[in-house]
Amino acid sequence: MNILQINASARRDGANSTRVANSVVARLQAGHPGATVTLRDLAVTPQPTLDEAALGALFTPADKRSPEQAARVALDDALIAEIQAHDTIVLGVPMYNFGVPVQLKSWIDAIARVGVTFRYTATGPEGLLKGKKVYVALARGGLYRDTANDSQVPYLKSVLGFLGLTDVTFIYAEGLAMGPEAAEKGFAQAEADLNAAFA
Repeated sequence: MNILQINASARRDGANSTRVANSVVARLQAGHPGATVTLRDLAVTPQPTLDEAALGALFTPADKRSPEQAARVALDDALIAEIQAHDTIVLGVPMYNFGVPVQLKSWIDAIARVGVTFRYTATGPEGLLKGKKVYVALARGGLYRDTANDSQVPYLKSVLGFLGLTDVTFIYAEGLAMGPEAAEKGFAQAEADLNAAFA
């Protein structure tokens, strides 16, 4: 098993989503002692946002790119190669203003490339990152699970599925900003989700 852990919090230390993601990885390692883990912390090495210069580089043929354009595309190429090389993906995802962090959005923008991680066919799009297992470790200050205010889960299901990542398990730690008792209950719920996922 080759595990890729993506920490998407803006915080390098003490992030609740990282705590939950670490718990997922620990469970995976317990069940697969020979597993390798690659950690990408997007607070430490954030991916540049998809701007006009990046689009220009991506849509310029490789043999015609300037050195700057080639360097920009290479940043995305590295993330694509990384996810292609791993069979298990663990995403640590906090909720910021009802959405995913910009750090995670930039990572998604980097790995979503037509003809490489997805393609369009006569019958519609086809994801090319197949045969991988994804765990999403969610950390929220409030209670949003299975409510209309949870925009993260539908978005992540859609975008991951679009890329062929359809085997996705969500682990929820919620109510973490609602006082110590609620936070303790939230982490206990995450443990219950983990127990169910690894039963």
